[in-house]
Amino acid sequence: MDESHASNLTGFSQLLDGLEADGDAFSITLAPDWLQGRTAYGGLSAALCLAATLRANPSLPPLRSAQFAFIGPATGMLQITPSVLRQGKSAVFFGVDLTGDSGLAVRATLCFGAARTLPGEYGGLVFPALRPPDRCPDFYTFANRPNFMDHFDGRLAGGGAALSASARPEMLVWLRHRDAGVDDLVRLIALADALPPAAFAAFDASVPISTMTWSIDMLDANPVSTSGWWLVQGIAETIEQGYSAQATVIWSGDGRPVLCARQTIAIFGAR
Repeated sequence: MDESHASNLTGFSQLLDGLEADGDAFSITLAPDWLQGRTAYGGLSAALCLAATLRANPSLPPLRSAQFAFIGPATGMLQITPSVLRQGKSAVFFGVDLTGDSGLAVRATLCFGAARTLPGEYGGLVFPALRPPDRCPDFYTFANRPNFMDHFDGRLAGGGAALSASARPEMLVWLRHRDAGVDDLVRLIALADALPPAAFAAFDASVPISTMTWSIDMLDANPVSTSGWWLVQGIAETIEQGYSAQATVIWSGDGRPVLCARQTIAIFGAR
């Protein structure tokens, strides 16, 4: 990306500064460079739902799980309304609706939970053996990329490049925000959906897509990457009948698994 274009981008920190309290809700109008076509991309909508909830409730325990249904386009002035569904001794559930000019766009359920002492712990996700980011080729080189992808730096570490007609629909990509803001969970959620679907590794041409549902499980109560880089692995488990089911795992730069997710993606065929 040339420097003149990069200087005209609205950084993620600047974008979040535009999230304003509006009664029991929050409102924001997105800059065009954060859009996927005419709508906010799914990861940004999810990040805004989380950001609004945390601003309204700054003393919550860590996020443990989240589910997002992307019901319609998130266009125009967006309004995000978080509300408590249930609060127990150690966990609290929030419902969050994000609406725009076209009505309800996102319905989210967020689960926050305090830590507990257990008799034993286990982790079965193994950090892949691969090259560091500075020894990997650029990832965002394919044509017809959505505007929002300009906000991310990606390096292909394994699997297939987008639109490379790879035999296996899998991507393994180092990712980071170009905007070097404070490293927090809201930024991670926005980054977690910054790749095209893993199905794109098996395609040789771009096609319209839309995420329908996204389910996230947090593996780390306070995910931090000291280098700014995160390793994102996306695997399409099925691509058929106009849909793809995808699994995603994200590791911090030092090899700690921090997030796993499942996603259902609608694929609309050739343009």
